[in-house]
Amino acid sequence: MTVPAVLDVPTEAPMTPAAERILDAAGTLFYTHGIRAVGVDSIAEAAGTTKKTIYDRFGSKDGLIVAYLHRRSLRWRSLVLDFIRPLPVGRAQALAVFDATDEWMASWVRGCGFINAYAELGGTDHPGVEIIVEEKAWVRDLFAHTCTAAGYPEPEFLAGQLTLLHEGSIVARTAGAQDDASRVAKLTAQILLDVPVGEPS
Repeated sequence: MTVPAVLDVPTEAPMTPAAERILDAAGTLFYTHGIRAVGVDSIAEAAGTTKKTIYDRFGSKDGLIVAYLHRRSLRWRSLVLDFIRPLPVGRAQALAVFDATDEWMASWVRGCGFINAYAELGGTDHPGVEIIVEEKAWVRDLFAHTCTAAGYPEPEFLAGQLTLLHEGSIVARTAGAQDDASRVAKLTAQILLDVPVGEPS
């Protein structure tokens, strides 16, 4: 049976040990201090390598930013799919996205790395923007897939509602200091799924 594209996550491409150290260091620094604030010198020092090695492996700082966002995307998607795969297709899987988010965000106290990156890169032609936009679209597509599988009459509209709940819970958890945001969002999602509200005519 063909696996829907939204459920298929590519494996991470193998890298040299030096490239791994660089990407690990860059990821920590970008997330903690911001993409624009972190220079290649700081990344090289944290990774125990040289600027030349960074440019040899990633081409430029922009290339490193793209690699950081791409790897973050793959790891986030893998976590979500690990949560939903054992569950019955449909409603239970949609709700499990909120459980996955709760676990993911417990390790990332500065909020969503994609939202943070978009705050710095949005409105530019930086190649990282496309990864961020695709990541948010993937969440909505995943909800649409689960709602379609569950047989809801307007799965795309319902997916949009669930996506707003999901993204809002991430912001509320960090900027709003609401530690139970994912749990509250899941409870609200249950109400939506039990009594779905159709798109206004």
